[in-house]
Amino acid sequence: MTLETRNFIAGQWQDGAATVENRNPSDLSDVIGHYAQADAAQLDAALDAARTAQAAWGATGPQKRHDVLMAIGTELMARAEEIGTMIAREEGKPLAEGKGETYRAGQFFTYFAAEALRQLGETADSVRPDIEIDVRREPVGVVAIISPWNFPIATPAWKIAPALAFGNAVIWKPANQTPASAVALTEIIAKQDLPEGLFNLVMGPGRDVGQRLVESPAVDAISFTGSVPVGRGIAAAAMVNMTKIQMEMGSKNPMVICDDCDLDLAVAHAVGAAFGGTGQKCTAASRLIVQEGIHDAFVEKLVAATQALKVGHALEDGTQIGPVVSEGQLSGNLDYIKLGQSEGADLLCGGTRLERATDGYYMAPAVFAGTDNAMRINREEMFAPVTCILKAGSYTQALHMANDTEFGLTAGIMTRDLARATHFRRNARAGCVMVNLPTAGTDYHVPFGGRGASSYGPREQGRYAEEFYTTVKTSYIFSGAPA
Repeated sequence: MTLETRNFIAGQWQDGAATVENRNPSDLSDVIGHYAQADAAQLDAALDAARTAQAAWGATGPQKRHDVLMAIGTELMARAEEIGTMIAREEGKPLAEGKGETYRAGQFFTYFAAEALRQLGETADSVRPDIEIDVRREPVGVVAIISPWNFPIATPAWKIAPALAFGNAVIWKPANQTPASAVALTEIIAKQDLPEGLFNLVMGPGRDVGQRLVESPAVDAISFTGSVPVGRGIAAAAMVNMTKIQMEMGSKNPMVICDDCDLDLAVAHAVGAAFGGTGQKCTAASRLIVQEGIHDAFVEKLVAATQALKVGHALEDGTQIGPVVSEGQLSGNLDYIKLGQSEGADLLCGGTRLERATDGYYMAPAVFAGTDNAMRINREEMFAPVTCILKAGSYTQALHMANDTEFGLTAGIMTRDLARATHFRRNARAGCVMVNLPTAGTDYHVPFGGRGASSYGPREQGRYAEEFYTTVKTSYIFSGAPA
């Protein structure tokens, strides 16, 4: 079925100035729908409505916020199969991953529903007599949320949920590659008893709608997940208005495979981390740093496990890797394969476009060996089902290689040595460190973020989210001496 879908602005579904076509990357004959593109006037209307609605929502008690977020989360979890199927259809991740992502999105909302009830202030005595001090957090105001296509429900959820929980209004601009997921989430939110204009879905191209959004003085805070170049542009635009920013950007995550590890477990975790979600994850393990004592055995097992992965239609039973999201993404991936070969890396398997029963953007997962950190394939984020093996002579060298990057989102180590694992955990320059686990996979109740070019601004998720979505007010109250 082909849908004609609109934006949600100031409490109303509205047609756009134009539409974009949404096709299934597993089957290019499957047109999912045509989705409205907002213009500048509609964005400005959303911003005006958001400012008015935020004042009303900010004055709403915590019980109401809790109830609204709980209802959103509960419905997402109940509809995980339906919405997960839509995610698989438009983004290309296997159905199980789409369903899991939707359920997790629901958990973000239910978690922050509880956080809405935990908003406690502080009191203190002044150093001056007869003065009391009240410290509390207030909503930051109107929040612009710009989300990517690779987690089209989960990433927006972990931004929208705390924004609403802490009393803010939202202008959401999702990626144009996954508009159906955005509409599904918006329909659930729109059912709730919210002030008109509190939540707005404004779809459109980044160069127009996105740029106008981040440059607007009507925006109090911007939460962005996407590429480093776009993030730097947003930061430059935001600084003009001193807008608060939070950004999650690129990565080049290392997984260190020590010579004392459980080899089969290391291979399983490396394959899952490198190729889960077709490698289109900011937490993917794209650099596998292997000690020379087990290098050859690891490589042999890794290649065999990679070649055994089933690449296919996202909705087919047994599919482990779906298509990449678009023709442009596939073309860029194949360009990186050529680049790696030109740099002298050994392509051990994969790296080719695949033909399947339906016409789609299928790619065989690739493993490079004989690489080093000077190669561009180990410096730049490919966002592809491609991983690179680097050989290290010692743990010390492996740690140095792991940290030799401008990024610092996640890092992992596979080892049986507790002292080595502890040393790595304390010395890996990354925001998230995994010990005997894949580099991908994080929990919603604890902070998420990185260092260097990976992240900028306060952490996302868990109780740390309030740092971004609120502002602190300190009040001094003179009570006077009792009569």
